[in-house]
Amino acid sequence: MGIYSIYIVNRAGSLIYHYDHVANASSTELVKSYSRHPIDLVFKESERLVVQYGDKETIGLSVVGVNDEAVQGKTLHSGQRILDFLAEPSNFPIRLRFAKPRLTSNERIMLGSMFHSLYAIAAKLSPVEKSSGIEVLEAENFKLHCFQTLTGLKFMLLTDPRQTSSETLLRKFYEIYSDYALKNPFYSLDMPIRCELFDEHLKKAVEQTERVSAYATTQTIT
Repeated sequence: MGIYSIYIVNRAGSLIYHYDHVANASSTELVKSYSRHPIDLVFKESERLVVQYGDKETIGLSVVGVNDEAVQGKTLHSGQRILDFLAEPSNFPIRLRFAKPRLTSNERIMLGSMFHSLYAIAAKLSPVEKSSGIEVLEAENFKLHCFQTLTGLKFMLLTDPRQTSSETLLRKFYEIYSDYALKNPFYSLDMPIRCELFDEHLKKAVEQTERVSAYATTQTIT
């Protein structure tokens, strides 16, 4: 079990806070060898080289190493583009190391805005009047929980599917926000949250929830 990330989106749909609980963030790393050219993968090149099409194991992962040497974004340490290196048959056989790419700041801002819109669309699609938007979104490897306050502020929590007490934790985040962000004389409403006490108490709440969940799981097993 584990808590992965926390996002806070203001009523206009802008991301104003993000925290990765790195200690429990899931990581995927995969090493594969290719004996001959060409390899059966299609890449998308942006700030990094990401597998767009190919075998199921590597889709969505970025290239982080070539022949046991770490890469710099989309290039080798020599400055050569990884795609140019892979296009040369004489470089084979090769070993590629793949990992799940970390989201950039711009990607997080975009995703926060997208979820804000999806939340509103879900509320509109509901056959029941005054329905809430998306409160829980479940995938194979994670759950996304969302709590929207009366003022339209959204607290989003990404967890392991087995994580318990997520709804309680979201409301605890709101209490912490009220106590340590809103009451901070230097904080402006709907602006990015940069308050040390807010950070400190939010992280403590996350760690305490994980300890309680782990203890409950242990008691259930025994």
